[in-house]
Amino acid sequence: MSLTYAIGDIHGALHKLQDLLVRCEGHAAGRARRYVFLGDYIDRGPDSAGVVRVLREMATQLPDVAAGVVTIMGNHEAMLLATFDGAIEPANWIGQGGAMTLRSYGVAQARELPPDDVDWLRALPLSHDDGRRLFVHAGIDPRRPLDAQDEEDLLWIREPFLAEGRDYGRLIVHGHTPLASGMPDLRTNRLNLDTGAVFGGPLTAAVFCDDATPPVTFLQSK
Repeated sequence: MSLTYAIGDIHGALHKLQDLLVRCEGHAAGRARRYVFLGDYIDRGPDSAGVVRVLREMATQLPDVAAGVVTIMGNHEAMLLATFDGAIEPANWIGQGGAMTLRSYGVAQARELPPDDVDWLRALPLSHDDGRRLFVHAGIDPRRPLDAQDEEDLLWIREPFLAEGRDYGRLIVHGHTPLASGMPDLRTNRLNLDTGAVFGGPLTAAVFCDDATPPVTFLQSK
């Protein structure tokens, strides 16, 4: 039986990521596993550069289908790229935590970020569907079919998604909306894994197996 570890918003909290990964590897105990990261790896926290480095290294260490790494794009990665490309004013990203990302890289502006890291961010997918669950950053537009979602909604939506109770045919696994409780929010149709790691909460992983849709357990960092 293979396992999937879905991990919520990291936001530069490198130590919490490292602690949680140790816990996930201990739980897997050598079994085939996949990691799905739900976006927002950067901004606000102290070590965005370190988080990106760890995620990129993981992708080379676990490259095969049975045990791989899926890194979904979040709205903060999209803001960095829009700033890099000149599509938005730098102040819009800087004010949302981008200053901490620049500081972690030791640069003054987005155009000075390492090209390899920018290319890696640009290639991030917007979603991952494993047949039972749809992993996205923010959520989906309940009015659209799953295969016709808009990029902006996948990255930014809150309502009407958070209040909707309908069955989508997949469990929507997402982050983006911090949970003040520090605990994941599991509903019949969705699971929010943003437990506010950068705001003092833990970083959370939901553990899924191949033969059941809901998570079998949760793991959290210190």
